[in-house]
Amino acid sequence: MTSSEREARAALMRAADVGDTTMGRLVRHLGALGAVEAIRERTLPSAFIAQEARQERPCDLSGRLNAWFVRLAASKPAADLEAGAQAGARLIIPGDAEWPTQLDDLGPSRPLGLWLHGTADLRFACLKSVAVVGARAATQYGLHIAAGFGIGLSEAGWSVVSGGAYGVDGAAHKGALLADAPTVVVLACGVDVCYPSGHQDLFARARDQGVVISECPPGVHPTRARFLIRNRLIAALTRGTAVVEAALRSGALNTAGHALSLNRHLGAVPGPTTSALSAGCHKLLRERKAVCVTTPEEMIELVGVMGDDLAAQPRTPVVARDRLSESTKRVLDAIPNRGGAGPASIAVSAGVSMEITLSALGGLAAAGYIERTAGGWRLRKTTVSYLKAPESIALDPPPANEAPATDPPPPSEDDSLPPPHPQEFAATSGRMRTK
Repeated sequence: MTSSEREARAALMRAADVGDTTMGRLVRHLGALGAVEAIRERTLPSAFIAQEARQERPCDLSGRLNAWFVRLAASKPAADLEAGAQAGARLIIPGDAEWPTQLDDLGPSRPLGLWLHGTADLRFACLKSVAVVGARAATQYGLHIAAGFGIGLSEAGWSVVSGGAYGVDGAAHKGALLADAPTVVVLACGVDVCYPSGHQDLFARARDQGVVISECPPGVHPTRARFLIRNRLIAALTRGTAVVEAALRSGALNTAGHALSLNRHLGAVPGPTTSALSAGCHKLLRERKAVCVTTPEEMIELVGVMGDDLAAQPRTPVVARDRLSESTKRVLDAIPNRGGAGPASIAVSAGVSMEITLSALGGLAAAGYIERTAGGWRLRKTTVSYLKAPESIALDPPPANEAPATDPPPPSEDDSLPPPHPQEFAATSGRMRTK
């Protein structure tokens, strides 16, 4: 029989699939130790059975119990805890000082425990945190924006949380690490499994400065379903989620759906209207599910304290004409572009006195706005040269984006299911032509 709450939860994490809401309700009903005992005896309380029968989508409770029983019998929780400790990982459970209480918002899908590997305290790292998610096969634009968000958020004292995948996730983590700030990597596999394999060095740096976490026991490899279920943790741990790039069918939109269901703030970065990897962001903005964010400061304003974390208002560019007095501007507007005009006619057109006109003409001539000709004053001609674009530019397709190397399927978020409760729609595309 399992001797402690921690070992009981470690055993249940082997017995049930991640995110199993039925198991979550059973643990809430009996506690972890009671749930282990009930599964071993293959007998569930009648009150719990009646409660499950009233669920909107009741499961095959008998089949679920048999599956739990077989897996529980094969589990070795003490060995898991010892193996984790030898690898430098630790298991935290609800009630521990390091447990982030915002995970309670997940209700019955709250993880039974979390495996952590790293130096940062997870609860403190997530007190002020933002999730930055996006496409794996990100464009150079998306990688640039994600890295900028990682740096900007970290320098402002906000932790970056993401899934550690190629593309936007990796760029956001790297940006946070460049700013010497902790970052939280949420995996869909055991913390001792490096997926994707190309991020081995990134995960090592994340463990040194931050923490790598997972609800999967050690040795568990990723699957497509685990990626989708993992996304709820990314949304729940943070105050808000920033979607940098997302296709219409993507794991990033799945994370956005979890953020909305948890009443978390949601921001989306706009991209080129011709980019399929920005179509998901544009859909969120068009449906008013997300707020348009273009800088880390705007994301901080969205998730921060009202009045304390306001982003600076962008200023319009100032040109030399803006510094002219109103009377001088009126004189300048009255000067013809061709031919010429004398001071008297300019004064009449501008509606100012001759004295003001003569003074303004001298100043405008000295500044290079106007010139004197035989016919009078006129605007100075300026020559602007432009590089001629090739005539075929309107017909040339946009350059294809090169996707980074990825590990073999099946765990591909971009080919995953749509976000929770999606609304189907038809997308149309068109090409703009220039004359």
